[in-house]
Amino acid sequence: MVAKLASGNPDIARLVEKQLRNWELGRQQRFKAEEPRAQQVDDFVCISRQVGTSGEQVAERVGGALGWPVFGRQVLEAMAGDDEQRRRVYASMDERELSWWEETLRSLMEGDFIRNDYYHRLCETLLSLASQANSVFVGRGADLILPRDRGFRVRLVAPEADRIRTFATTTGIETGRAESEMGRIERERVRFFRHHFGVDPDDPMRYDITINMARLSLDQSVAMILEAKSILHERS
Repeated sequence: MVAKLASGNPDIARLVEKQLRNWELGRQQRFKAEEPRAQQVDDFVCISRQVGTSGEQVAERVGGALGWPVFGRQVLEAMAGDDEQRRRVYASMDERELSWWEETLRSLMEGDFIRNDYYHRLCETLLSLASQANSVFVGRGADLILPRDRGFRVRLVAPEADRIRTFATTTGIETGRAESEMGRIERERVRFFRHHFGVDPDDPMRYDITINMARLSLDQSVAMILEAKSILHERS
């Protein structure tokens, strides 16, 4: 189903191709620097959000400020369902990176929770992208899949009334329908996280910072993320 979505939706296909080009540019810049890496994954930002908190817009601005590609839910789902796109990423990995990738993937497949084919492909995709270039990831449990001792994890929240208004404006639907659709999406997310990870998506301990989007503008939220990330990096 995901593969059909990627191949059948030209907008998503173009978005995937755009982000892969950005990813390849970032990877080339890393190789030009010729700096040895202590970790297989240097740095990343994971943005988790409640529905109606403008998470994609925040991610794009954070990525733009850092000069990093942004991989949102649609792109990650499309790549997880596209064998050719994943092969394109794998082909660029050297032996050391592949060894780390296989070992980490093997550890993620162990445990008590359900590990289906989609989960396996999603993990493959996230680990491959993160190992090759610094990136911003939106949703899909990226913060739970990528190394816990690396990166910066953000949670975006807002009161329900604010989120309904934002979701209605973004989708162009009336408020009553927006509330119903938003609730459906949130329930699906809860099922996804409990099914694959056995966690609650609202657990605050997963994140380095939680931002109430009702209190801050997009620019202020991005500035706060960048500042907090910088402070955490200085401490590590």
